[in-house]
Amino acid sequence: MPDTASVSSSGIQDIYSERVLVLDFGSQYAQLIARRVREQHVYCEIVRHDITAERIQELAPKGIILSGGPSSVYEPDAPKCDPGIFDLNIPILGICYGMQLMCERFGGNVRNASAREYGHAHIKIDDGKDLLAGLPDETDVWMSHGDQVEQISGLFRPLASTRTCPVAAMRHVELKQYGIQFHPEVTHTPLGSQILRNFVITICGCEGTWKLGDFARETIAKIREEVGDSRVICGLSGGVDSSVVAALLYRAIGDQLSCILVDNGLLRKDEEAAVISEFSSHFKTDLHVVNAKERFLTKLAGVSDPQEKRRRIGFEFIECFKEEATKIEDAKFLAQGTLYPDVIESGAAQDGPAAVIKLHHNVGGLPEELGFDLIEPLRDLFKDEVRRLGIELGLPEDIVWRHPFPGPGLAVRCLGEVTEDKLAVLREADAIVVNEIKSANLYRQTSQCFAVLLPVQSVGVMGDARTYDNAVCVRCVDTDDFMTATWSDLPYEVLARISTRIINEVKGVNRVCYDISTKPPATIEWE
Repeated sequence: MPDTASVSSSGIQDIYSERVLVLDFGSQYAQLIARRVREQHVYCEIVRHDITAERIQELAPKGIILSGGPSSVYEPDAPKCDPGIFDLNIPILGICYGMQLMCERFGGNVRNASAREYGHAHIKIDDGKDLLAGLPDETDVWMSHGDQVEQISGLFRPLASTRTCPVAAMRHVELKQYGIQFHPEVTHTPLGSQILRNFVITICGCEGTWKLGDFARETIAKIREEVGDSRVICGLSGGVDSSVVAALLYRAIGDQLSCILVDNGLLRKDEEAAVISEFSSHFKTDLHVVNAKERFLTKLAGVSDPQEKRRRIGFEFIECFKEEATKIEDAKFLAQGTLYPDVIESGAAQDGPAAVIKLHHNVGGLPEELGFDLIEPLRDLFKDEVRRLGIELGLPEDIVWRHPFPGPGLAVRCLGEVTEDKLAVLREADAIVVNEIKSANLYRQTSQCFAVLLPVQSVGVMGDARTYDNAVCVRCVDTDDFMTATWSDLPYEVLARISTRIINEVKGVNRVCYDISTKPPATIEWE
């Protein structure tokens, strides 16, 4: 990832020449802030909250956003930023905790609020210039705070208030430094995008160089330069990420691309046949299919821990690639569909937060002894950007809009130990869920739908016989960015058909549940 603005060797303006940094103080919305900034065609990345002022100067951002967070700024161990960033003459926007941190830094007072605000709030705007330009005198916002600014120093002036929060927004009297107590990044703040646009375009002076058409052309040029005459191996799963990677590579190097599909026994129903059909007809690439079902199931025998499942699947996945690659002449590179959330959540970003939410077997470099160099052309993109890029590249809509599927496959939807019998049950149930969602014309309206096989059995009655069989949970969510998600409010008749079909058609299931958990606090996947 380049550190400074430049013009690429292809003559395209460097799409990273304008960037905004989000300092992450543990906010559940940090990735969402970055997504909303990118909607303004401005590249945005997430960095550690304690990144040094010197490193920020090296990155040369147009603006800095201090995220929210769960801590209280007055606690002894509360996360703080390098105070030197306030002296860099770079515009700063503090959101919630970030605003309180800014206030405290300049001599203000933050306290535990007597009337906490969680959810919708109504703000009155007293100063509708700069940050709040174009907003009406009163508007709805989304609050989520127990602390609030009680008193600001003479260096700041208030811009907005609510009934219980006298300083809902503020700005420095001389510097381009702003604070807001609410969250503009969530859809519950209807005019939040306007506020972020005011910050990145008007205040930071960005022109909007982050465009996916340019990203595609620049990435293709970089791949050609990096690869030269060598051959690249691309791992296929049938999902949108690997498909877009393959499309980029095919545009860049044509018949130098070899694709490998590892059938690990953890794929969805008819997955192998669908991938072979799609990639033989659309790309006409050199496609290798590895039958490794027994191999993976042997490695997973007796393993129930989710992280251990991921580790073993990841290791075996790499081993399969290594063995198949030895059959491919001049193979030097391995391309993977790593996305920006994968990089952030795995702690693999150079300046990013270190906390690991989950392991990704497609994040980070391969062990050097495998002999491959890693290409991750999508590692700067969010999922919705990948889909838009797929459209730019001319991929069929049924590929571009396919629901995500986890790298470890059905293993993380088969809770507890993974066995061939349990996978057979899960695969059939999952196929019914997807089929019924598509039949109801809800596939494009929902973001992800699947079945989960629970590690419990329950009593039932089928016919005149008592049963003691498996329980399946259906998960269906709506989301714009996969950082936050709400459960899909499916029609009862759709849920009824799903339940009836699974119980009637999938042997060994006598109970179907529906997951109505949001993300956060739950994740989309169960493991």
